Amino acid sequence: MKKARSTYLFILLLLLTIVLFLSDLVFGSVSLSFGDLFSGENEIHREILMNFRLPKAVTALLVGAALAVAGLLMQTLFLNPLAGPYVLGISSGASLGVALFLMASSVLPISVLGSAWGIIAAAVAGALFVLLAVLAVSFRIRNSVSLLIVGMMFGSMTGSLVSVLQNYSNPDAVKLFVVWTFGSLASVTWSQMQVMLPLLLAGFFIAFILQKRLNSFLLGENYARGLGVSVASTRFLIIAATGILAGAATAFTGPIAFVGIAVPHLARGLFKTSDHRIILPASMLCGASLLLVCDIISQISMYAIPINAVSALFGAPLIIWIILKKR
Repeated sequence: MKKARSTYLFILLLLLTIVLFLSDLVFGSVSLSFGDLFSGENEIHREILMNFRLPKAVTALLVGAALAVAGLLMQTLFLNPLAGPYVLGISSGASLGVALFLMASSVLPISVLGSAWGIIAAAVAGALFVLLAVLAVSFRIRNSVSLLIVGMMFGSMTGSLVSVLQNYSNPDAVKLFVVWTFGSLASVTWSQMQVMLPLLLAGFFIAFILQKRLNSFLLGENYARGLGVSVASTRFLIIAATGILAGAATAFTGPIAFVGIAVPHLARGLFKTSDHRIILPASMLCGASLLLVCDIISQISMYAIPINAVSALFGAPLIIWIILKKR
């Protein structure tokens, strides 16, 4: 009975994701009909669809799933319902890389500073630097709570460096950086997708091969050791998968808040289980659907709203509800 219910919910979620994906292609500043998606008769509509809306919708699909899985991994590792994909400071590392790149205005011309590939490379470098630092620390620290604190300290240090850079930089560079922090799904082109997709698929692959080990972590690391699970290697793989997923998502779209924290709880609430063989794919579908909804809302308003603001409006009430429910 429980398996049948889960199958039914998966089918509904999949159908919902498909409907939202198609809706994201239709809604925007230029209205398209569902017929326009398949006819291809209007050259302008075809250009809008293929070079703007389709890559944006695919990005929402992938990044929503990536942040949801990264959040689930962190909540399982730290046994903390409010842990998210950015608690290890990886997003802050990406922000530091972008800040260093954009605010080096005394050395680089503004045309180079604003290049999309340069921003992505800087974000990847910053995220990778913090990820490697956290992985190095994870070998020396056996306690996950201590590792969480270390990750938060890395985030605080990189955040402080960003503040210092903002203080001494010219207003144009600061503005570019602030716009990047708003998050944008529309900035990912097809050529950039060819780099982002393999990174995210690698992160998803690591997460899926860890499903059984993640279940053993639900009752704590001592219980996992009792079952013969290598806690050190599992923790290393969890951090690596989270770093790849959160780092790649942040590098290509900017930091997107609350999706990674809120979605795993949404999946658990729908499926009434903590089994990662169910919750992991469920979180991917819920995360993709939620970010597609956020993107639709940001586009149908009179003025385009930053995706970060819309996701926070959805995620913050859900987190408040979780806190109140858990007392």
